Amino acid sequence: MHDESRRIEERVQRLHDQRIKTAVYAATVPFQVEAWQAPGEPVPFEEAAAASYAPFAMGTPWGPPWGTTWFRMRGQVPEAWAGRRVEAVIDLGFTGDWPGNQAEALVHRTDGTPLKAVNPLNQYVAIANPAQGGETVDYLVEAASNPDILADNFSKTTPLGDKLTAGDQPLYTFRSADLAVLDEEVWHLDLDVQVLRELMLELGEHDPRRHEIAHALDRAMDLLDLDDVSGSATAVREALKPVLSKPAHASAHTVSGVGHAHIDSAWLWPIRETKRKTSRTFSNVTSLADEYEDFVFACSQAQQYEWVRDHYPKVWARIQEAVKKGQWAPVGGMWVESDGNLPGGEAVARQFVHGKRFFMDHFGIETKGVWLPDSFGYNAAYPQIAKLAGNEWFLTQKISWNQTNRFPHHTFWWEGIDGTRIFTHFPPVDTYNARFSGEEMSRAVRNYQEKGGASRSLAPFGWGDGGGGPTREIMERARRLADLEGSAKVVVEHPDDFFAKARAEYPDAPVWVGELYLELHRATYTSQARTKQGNRRSEHLLREAELWATTAALHAADYAYPYERLDRLWKTVLLHQFHDILPGSSIAWVHREAEAEYARVSEDLHALTAEAVAALGAGGPRVFNAGPCDRAEVIRTADGTPLYVEVPASGSAPLTPAEPPHPVTVDGRTLANGLVRVEVAEDGTLASVYDLRAGREVLAEPGNLLRLHTDLPNYWDAWDIDKHYRNRYTDLLDASSVTVVEQDPLLAAVRVERDFGKGSRITQTITLRAGSPRIDIETDIDWHESEKILKAAFPVDIRAPHSSAEIQFGHIQRPTHTNTSWEAARFEVSGHRWVHIGEPGYGVAVINDSTYGHDVSRTVREDGGTTTTVRLSLVRAPRIPDPEADQGRHRFTYALLPGARIEDAVAEGYALNLPLRVAEAAGAPQPVVSVEGEGVTVEAVKLADDTSGDVVVRLYESRGGRATGVLRTGFPLAGAQITDLLERPLQDADLTGGAVAVALRPFQILTLRLRRG
Repeated sequence: MHDESRRIEERVQRLHDQRIKTAVYAATVPFQVEAWQAPGEPVPFEEAAAASYAPFAMGTPWGPPWGTTWFRMRGQVPEAWAGRRVEAVIDLGFTGDWPGNQAEALVHRTDGTPLKAVNPLNQYVAIANPAQGGETVDYLVEAASNPDILADNFSKTTPLGDKLTAGDQPLYTFRSADLAVLDEEVWHLDLDVQVLRELMLELGEHDPRRHEIAHALDRAMDLLDLDDVSGSATAVREALKPVLSKPAHASAHTVSGVGHAHIDSAWLWPIRETKRKTSRTFSNVTSLADEYEDFVFACSQAQQYEWVRDHYPKVWARIQEAVKKGQWAPVGGMWVESDGNLPGGEAVARQFVHGKRFFMDHFGIETKGVWLPDSFGYNAAYPQIAKLAGNEWFLTQKISWNQTNRFPHHTFWWEGIDGTRIFTHFPPVDTYNARFSGEEMSRAVRNYQEKGGASRSLAPFGWGDGGGGPTREIMERARRLADLEGSAKVVVEHPDDFFAKARAEYPDAPVWVGELYLELHRATYTSQARTKQGNRRSEHLLREAELWATTAALHAADYAYPYERLDRLWKTVLLHQFHDILPGSSIAWVHREAEAEYARVSEDLHALTAEAVAALGAGGPRVFNAGPCDRAEVIRTADGTPLYVEVPASGSAPLTPAEPPHPVTVDGRTLANGLVRVEVAEDGTLASVYDLRAGREVLAEPGNLLRLHTDLPNYWDAWDIDKHYRNRYTDLLDASSVTVVEQDPLLAAVRVERDFGKGSRITQTITLRAGSPRIDIETDIDWHESEKILKAAFPVDIRAPHSSAEIQFGHIQRPTHTNTSWEAARFEVSGHRWVHIGEPGYGVAVINDSTYGHDVSRTVREDGGTTTTVRLSLVRAPRIPDPEADQGRHRFTYALLPGARIEDAVAEGYALNLPLRVAEAAGAPQPVVSVEGEGVTVEAVKLADDTSGDVVVRLYESRGGRATGVLRTGFPLAGAQITDLLERPLQDADLTGGAVAVALRPFQILTLRLRRG
């Protein structure tokens, strides 16, 4: 037989694209359209319905950036269309090839009922099936003219990322708004041909099935009447039935499809637009559920449900009905799909607490799995946190984006730092926006790395980020691929069902231990530093507020614990931990609003804490310590005078001076306090840090070396830092002044000022305090650089085989060598309050109050010694998607802690992030809880969420070893239970002598519920 493959393939493509597809709508009549441009921000439906509309012609430009235009569309179904399937088909002037992040609209009835959204790949709204001739159609359409920030493929900066700079020129040209007859037979033929053609092209050239499909398509095209596609469609479909009905191989891979519409809670649009995106997409989804009984849609992010509940009650009611029918599956159990590295441990716990409670309260459903397809790597504490929140499985897809190493598994057990394991899956289709194309199905099978051990994978399908979610076309593809020779089999089902089958099939799946590090998007640990600082401060202020509110509730009869206020503030902070807000990868508008929100959160939490402390009664000034460790340190009084005080953990003490063990002396630019001696060089670096206790020099080279690197990644500017950034740099050694600015037995400080770059200025105050080896470097930067990153280096004379960085409820060790490509790929990593390096008998920690990104490297010197260098990433200057990212003022502190053990790093990390608070208060109430036992660390103290008055305490083991201890209470204790994160009892705690005995494995998290006597 002659090879006619090329002729057939080209013939099928042309006939499909130019004749079949264009005949899907058999007849159209235009709507009469009027328009009203809403002034400023979006308005409620009632206001739009009462507005005055003007005639609007097709082909007219509309929509300034971030604007809202309301269109009134009126039409009448022709009598000749009676009995046909009639739809409204609207093209707002869609552009580009991405179905999200551009023009979108929500179609309403005139009574305000949302019907369905209009999106680039989902342009229809069902009118009637069958239609009545003469039926009147009257719609109000809320159209959003959101700019396409992704235009030019992220290659150019744009002012469109903020309404303050976007201008007012129309972005779109309205193409058409019609009533149309859907020719269902042609529509089905269109899908038949698509599915077969795509399958054919994915099969091997020597696969008989490929040629069988090709010749079947060729013969079927002979039956297509080019002058009457509609009339011949049935005959063509009949000719294709034999190749569409051949069953899949018995060993075919099974793809479990679940509807999905990944909607970033903010990214290239502000939060206010996400609220509208959810209403549009969820309207589409509930409409699709009415059409397809076998449809199942998975949706995470309780915050988005709450927005719809509060702003679109009719859509919310449809969601509730779809959940009851089993067609809508709440998943994930988190408030938002947060970043996987940057939120603190307690914040990750609260993501689950608030998310799971929302789903239980509103749907009676407890979600079983973690749904984080798009976050940029995942910390190694996740398995334990997830399991303690009642989860059984974990899903992500993002690790497939690795720049260097291919992750070796798609289905596996993920083991966290404490030994907890959770069943985990990465969809080998490598997308969470699948559409069941032939290429995707082939990719899923080709990529799947569990062949021979397992035979199924998951594929979330639907258009995300405002693309409208799943479509009827995707559902039809799934039906055709349910059992088709040459393809994987598709079954649409709940993710819980997939995970149950996958685990039953593959109980001995391989184990991956430790973090799921994404070898990409490493700059998300640093970009938009003020957003990150706002999160860090908010997390610690929330800890303080809960602790002192609990103290007041226990000791002040007229004080009411502020459940609702704390709930609201927590949800604000959790929202801004979304994986495109906290990582710094959103447009300017998002980060401008985030900074304002963090300022409001700070103000509210300071007020709440002040109210709690005031409720304890009037009296003299006291010092309050919200940290988990006893503190003896120098603070400043209201008039700036330094004072050395001692305060118990989670408690308070009178503001009276204590005698410091080691006063500070100053000799030129050399500061000493009996513990360490610090010499500041003429260029402002640390020339020497000598540990007087250990009798050794800490630094191998000058410390606090500020290095300015050129930082232009290959593609994702705000997201990425590529390894070549190291190759061009300038060391900032030209200090304009190095001055001793404070000399006191309790505190001495040297101020270093530098001007550099494009008008940037950095002022650093290097401070040594009595009684502490910690050297603080308070930093004030006026930053005006572009495409640069500023790092601070501490080259330490230590041969450290690994670094330890704090993560959620513990720390993780990473090798300092680069023996393999896996270690080499970790050239920029994340950590929380501290990084520790050490050799047997001696260690050093670098502490920070708002920095996450860092790198650790190791070199051998000519003298045979080893230098291990810790470098903090202080601030970046990406230009896309926010051209002004990080410009302006930054204030933060980092510190060097010589002679530090891990437990010292833990204690000082808390101390730097939880400054002692001075306030007027009477008496000395006992700390709510106190702990005896090394390594047992209190993370949270609060009242139980059920308003019972029980006290909830969250502990964890912080050193990485076993720990035993005793928890005592500052109130009569009647009983204690160990609970999960949602404060549900697991077992009774061990009570001995009115205290709770605690025994923890390494990094174990323990939540105790304490009943008051």
